[in-house]
Amino acid sequence: MAAKIKKTDALNYHQYPTPGKIQVLPTKKHATQRDLSLAYSPGVAEPCLQIEENEQDVYKYTSKGNLVAVISNGTAVLGLGDIGPLASKPVMEGKALLFKIFADIDVFDIEVDAKDVDKFVETVKAIAPTFGGINLEDIKAPEAFEIETRLKEELDIPVMHDDQHGTAIISAAALKNALEITSKSASDVKVIINGAGAAAISCTKLYKKLGVKEENIVMCDSKGVLRKDRKDLNPQKMEFATDKDLHTLEDAMKGADVFIGLSIGNIVSPEMLLSMAKNPIVFALANPDPEISYQLAIDTRQDIIMATGRSDHPNQVNNVLGFPFIFRGALDVRATKINEEMKMAAVHALADLSKETVPEQVNITYNKKNITFGKDYIIPKPFDHRLISEIPPAVAKAAMESGVARLPIEDWEAYKDQLIERLGTGSKLMRLVTSRAKSDPKKVVFAEADQLNVLKAAQITYEDGVAIPILLGDQQNIKKLMKEIQFEADVTIINPKSAQEEKRRNKFAEIFWKKEQRKGMTLLEAQKWMRERNYFAAMMVNEKQADALVTGYTRSYPTVAKPMIELIGKIKGIRRVAATNLMLTDKGPLFLSDTAMNINPNAKELTEIARMTNKTMKMFGLTPNLAMVSFSNFGSSKSDSSIKMGEAVNYLHRYFPDISIDGEIQADFALNVKMRQEKFPFTKLKGKKVNGLIYPNLEAANISYKLLKELHNADSIGPIIMGLNKPVHLIQLGASVDEIVNMVCIAVVDAQERKS
Repeated sequence: MAAKIKKTDALNYHQYPTPGKIQVLPTKKHATQRDLSLAYSPGVAEPCLQIEENEQDVYKYTSKGNLVAVISNGTAVLGLGDIGPLASKPVMEGKALLFKIFADIDVFDIEVDAKDVDKFVETVKAIAPTFGGINLEDIKAPEAFEIETRLKEELDIPVMHDDQHGTAIISAAALKNALEITSKSASDVKVIINGAGAAAISCTKLYKKLGVKEENIVMCDSKGVLRKDRKDLNPQKMEFATDKDLHTLEDAMKGADVFIGLSIGNIVSPEMLLSMAKNPIVFALANPDPEISYQLAIDTRQDIIMATGRSDHPNQVNNVLGFPFIFRGALDVRATKINEEMKMAAVHALADLSKETVPEQVNITYNKKNITFGKDYIIPKPFDHRLISEIPPAVAKAAMESGVARLPIEDWEAYKDQLIERLGTGSKLMRLVTSRAKSDPKKVVFAEADQLNVLKAAQITYEDGVAIPILLGDQQNIKKLMKEIQFEADVTIINPKSAQEEKRRNKFAEIFWKKEQRKGMTLLEAQKWMRERNYFAAMMVNEKQADALVTGYTRSYPTVAKPMIELIGKIKGIRRVAATNLMLTDKGPLFLSDTAMNINPNAKELTEIARMTNKTMKMFGLTPNLAMVSFSNFGSSKSDSSIKMGEAVNYLHRYFPDISIDGEIQADFALNVKMRQEKFPFTKLKGKKVNGLIYPNLEAANISYKLLKELHNADSIGPIIMGLNKPVHLIQLGASVDEIVNMVCIAVVDAQERKS
């Protein structure tokens, strides 16, 4: 199930709720007249005068130091070609979004209506004082070479054309590791580059710095091998022209050790692949279709090391591994440029990171037991959270050592801590969860599939490869809705009330009756209940006809929860089912429990809620640090509520010492590490960032998550049911499509976890 993006979905995404993908937000208080007087006149004069005296103070008093311009003239956009500056703006906004979510760098995207090199360069130079760095994007060759060269020479801030250098840096790191795995020397290998644009030329130059010899490089374009006797080569191509008796790509690949594809899809045949040397290294980087498909390549050569630009295969060469972190390191030392030393530092850092023990969160994200360095893992994964703390320091050190840094870093451990803090945004967690769900999609029952929002969510999760939907409801109505939303898929549709389902319905009823017959249930009643979709869906999960269930869109939470508990049952040893909400805040993910099930839990029940929350957080790949929150701190109140929280903590410390938890403690002390350390240095949460809160009652937890959702615009995922025997998850009455999709991802990951 390859992800399929519909035209209307793409247009709606970019248009609603607000046109575009980025916005500007104030970073200072602005509520009072005094605030505004400081922000603008007369207070703003003071920093202006300071900067006039010392220009470097602009980094102290403005956002310049964390602001990058993504600049394009739209002459070489994605696979779209010369579509012009206005049409390129959505792409540049997308690049801005990636800078922000991966490295916390603010971006203004700037589209310049200038194809002339001189005019383009002069425009960029004129606006450069605004920025701490410039990322050139989607500018066609050969103009791109001259533009970047001139701007690097004439400006004193970092300038990089990512189309050239991004792929070069990532693929060079992958090549370095692939050569090590195959025991081949860079100085000996024969390298074929197919494609002769900006990226190909930049890649080749960087490979030479790895030790690949120029005489062992053969470059091809659409007309064949770049030969010195060709009359149509520009200076950039002529640099890599050969006088060898080679004319076609097929000729060049015979006996080659390395093939780098930066061209078009499906131009390498199995025969060409078979003609390569032993243990060939093939990077087929054309997107969306590689020069040879991954499956065909590995079926043809078992000894191959294969990389593509696609996320659905091992060894993805993705520019997002490079440009956010390279600019982050350059900005943080106020580098005057991004030089070759800094690029090579990124290459080596990426290559070295691949050899380190992969954190469990990364294994979980990609649904692997143990990702280890080898032919299927030669480059870090894009969702590896270590990238932010490893690549920028390497780039920053190289900037300092090569003499282009104006603000040297002295405390590297503190710097790494700052980098990690920058990625506190919780939305990254759902990207990890979604990625993990895609790695092993499960059968998910949508019990209310005749509701438009539910069906849209089923469509998205199917087309994105997250889940295999089973749709419950009237077939005719569902098919009509599917046609309206262009949901074209051969998915299972079941109407539990239909005559066709009588046999299965009666079987489910008999199983249910045998379970409940000593509690007053009759067979007739059981048969009646099995006509209800929630009961039928629950039995499908119980009988392993589906892996997970998502329901609750049309009914209140308690109404849906009751049959789920009756049919699915609780995990052995669990007395009370509970619920947690995942809040995606700007300071990171935060779990709140219990938000939906237990009105006033006692101390023992609170320990269960804490244990289940701890386990749920680990399912997300997090290291849980829990606080039992109250209006009091460590026995300062003798209220019943405070006492039970303290008792629960004491029980957990005694019998479950591996759980990182403490309290009772007020919420501000729980969430503020510095305050907590100063006032309560004895706490077992010393120095830890709390990411889970256990509340004394449902009222407090429910109010808290809804306040966060409305006042702080934090996304809420849940309530996530904890303690049931099967992966059954309830959505809120009238949930949005996005909320349902998120819950389906969680249901799939839950099913994966239970299976493993």
